[in-house]
Amino acid sequence: MAQLTMDDLMFRPGLMQGQRILITGGGTGLGKAMAEACLMLGAEVYICGRRGGVLDDTAKELMDAHGGRMVGIPCDIRVPEAIDEMLDRIWADGGALTGLVNNAAGNFISRTEDLSPRGFDAIANIVFRGSFFVTLGCGKRWLAEGKKASVVSILTTWIWNGGPFTVPSAMSKAGINIMGQSLAVEWGGRGIRFNSIAPGPFPTEGMSARLNPTATQDMSETARPGNPMGRVGEMRELANLAVYLLHPLSEYVNGQTIAIDGGAWNAGGGGFAALRSWTDEQWKAARDSIRATNEKDRAQRTV
Repeated sequence: MAQLTMDDLMFRPGLMQGQRILITGGGTGLGKAMAEACLMLGAEVYICGRRGGVLDDTAKELMDAHGGRMVGIPCDIRVPEAIDEMLDRIWADGGALTGLVNNAAGNFISRTEDLSPRGFDAIANIVFRGSFFVTLGCGKRWLAEGKKASVVSILTTWIWNGGPFTVPSAMSKAGINIMGQSLAVEWGGRGIRFNSIAPGPFPTEGMSARLNPTATQDMSETARPGNPMGRVGEMRELANLAVYLLHPLSEYVNGQTIAIDGGAWNAGGGGFAALRSWTDEQWKAARDSIRATNEKDRAQRTV
């Protein structure tokens, strides 16, 4: 269901006319909200992910609600060759992108001693490697054509204070933060700028399934101890910030990472440190629930 109306956006209608935006993981959750805002403001929007049916459904739903043009492209960003094929298709479909949102991610809670190499790679290959190779693929094309562009990466506040029980995600997102800060200097003078958003909890289906798998406690509360705002985030708040950073009128903002969490990490750090009290039985129940969710997702991708 479409989530936003023009009353949710702080920008004038048509602000994003002429902009061409790719949002990885754009079929659901935070990516879908940002895609919707860009579409409503006039951008051509491309969304990618591994589930083609989800992408098609999202594109149809949002175009039916708001008009405009949104294209879903199935792509496994863990595979560099698949990324190149996707970008070739986008460039052939109207020219260079003007913006990229590195949003695709994976995460689950786990004691670090329970992680397998496969479990680590399931996160790192999407968040760390995938985001880098999408950025590099776009960047090479922009530089060769002398185009300006904006890259926005979706991180977490764990990049500043660690992510107990989510170590692969925290490591990967910290790496992407450094990527953005580095390329902001390396490519900024050539018209390509980099900024990141570090959201606090914005409840989504994916967050609930893997970060609160047993529903034994309010994980959104766990993730925001003493949040000064006393609540979780609203999708429109994230969408407005993303639009601002993508638009050329924010061109002098470069190399920044902006938290949008109500001040939670300043007040208590956030994250899942409270799970130190979990028993072996609770961790087993969490693993079983996460495994069932993963099997369901795999089955949906093969339909």
